[in-house]
Amino acid sequence: MAQLKVTLVKSLIGAKKDQIATAQSLGLRKVGDVSVQPENAATSGKVAKIIHLVEVSKA
Repeated sequence: MAQLKVTLVKSLIGAKKDQIATAQSLGLRKVGDVSVQPENAATSGKVAKIIHLVEVSKA
């Protein structure tokens, strides 16, 4: 199964509470944190919600 590498590139300060919760559910807490997630519908939805805060690439 394909994997996505998600990197938090912008701070969560000033983000909405639901966006912060989404980032934390992906394992992203501080700028520079990297998380490898399976490429599926749930992960795609989470990434879409915070796409302005993260950078996504194939792992």
